[in-house]
Amino acid sequence: MQKNLSALPMAITQGDSAGIGPEIIALAFRDHPAQMRGCFVAGDAATLRRAAQVVQRPGQPALPVALIAQPQDAWQVPERCLPVLQLPDLPGPAPWGQISAQAGAAAAASVRWAARAALAGEIAALVTAPLHKEALHAAGVDYPGHTELLQAEAARHAGVPLEQMPVRMMLANEELRTVLVSIHVGLRQALEAVTFDNVLQTLHITDAALQAVLGRRPRIAVAGLNPHAGEGGLFGREEIDTIAPAIAAARCAGVDAHGPYAPDTVFMRARNAAGHPGEFDVVLAMYHDQGLIPVKYLGVEQGVNVTLGLPLVRTSPDHGTAFDIAGQGVASASSLVQATVMARHLSGGGA
Repeated sequence: MQKNLSALPMAITQGDSAGIGPEIIALAFRDHPAQMRGCFVAGDAATLRRAAQVVQRPGQPALPVALIAQPQDAWQVPERCLPVLQLPDLPGPAPWGQISAQAGAAAAASVRWAARAALAGEIAALVTAPLHKEALHAAGVDYPGHTELLQAEAARHAGVPLEQMPVRMMLANEELRTVLVSIHVGLRQALEAVTFDNVLQTLHITDAALQAVLGRRPRIAVAGLNPHAGEGGLFGREEIDTIAPAIAAARCAGVDAHGPYAPDTVFMRARNAAGHPGEFDVVLAMYHDQGLIPVKYLGVEQGVNVTLGLPLVRTSPDHGTAFDIAGQGVASASSLVQATVMARHLSGGGA
């Protein structure tokens, strides 16, 4: 971001009310007050009150929910109190663990409100609690997930076609970062998306975004598409015909990109662990699961999803709605807390 937004509050979208989103929000405000200071929930108060009851400790009162009239009021709400900006015409909580059109509609409305508030400069950033893609579809929302919905909002705000607002997904934890060339598409479509232009564009988006985080140009490793990165063309020519030329073009523009490397080893080379400093700051992966499996294997609880390329700061936990445990009070808020910390850092407020 070009200006410091740390004086502004941050919005957390409620997510799908049938999933764990509301309860991990309640847990975060209850157990991590310092990290949640200046944050508020854009959503439905009844949904958050139900979540607060789910995480209530035996013999102790439930986390209080405080209605606020405007985002800036979040700074005045005391610690261990959950500020909620009630959005208009939002349905109440859906039954736990069930795909629901009303929950999908409410989740989408929360995201749209927060995106528009961020684009208008009313909030510093948004942190999105998990939504359910089938619930979105049932509600008639024509986007497969947060990333595409936010991209559409940003393009609308800028008055440009969708293709002029390119975005990418980055998943990060303390040990590894990975950025994806394609996101929520079928595997066959993902293979078709490995083009010179898409790889080059992803390299430029990654380079620009991580410069703001690191204070220097990132060292980018590029994963190949095929086993052994094609083995000199024996297992496919995408590395020779598409990926390597895109890397060369990026390097001519000053991007510190390297590869393509065998995808089964490049993530280990980039991993920054105790006694093993990573060779790279980030790995560029060719498709969704190639990049996300390594990061999630290292620990879903600490992973953060960041949308790169938007004119706003957006982060989220790297897990889903977890319908199988929703409403049981056993979910972890760790990834949500990490997403909040990263959003504050990206918006200029420090860690």
